[in-house]
Amino acid sequence: MARLTAKDIRQLTAAERQKRLEELYDEISSIRIEMATGGGTENPYRIRNVRKAIARILTIQQEEEMEATE
Repeated sequence: MARLTAKDIRQLTAAERQKRLEELYDEISSIRIEMATGGGTENPYRIRNVRKAIARILTIQQEEEMEATE
């Protein structure tokens, strides 16, 4: 999965952003299962990148909620 930048995330609609967030949660879950079963991953930094992408999406969602309430 390509790296998500804040600029890319801001261009998505709220529904697309939510869908991408669900996909990332599924991906991180599968990575954790893969690591727990002893298989390891081909890219050990993949989990870090997914966690950061989730954080970016959640941050931008929160920013938009705060702007809407002002």
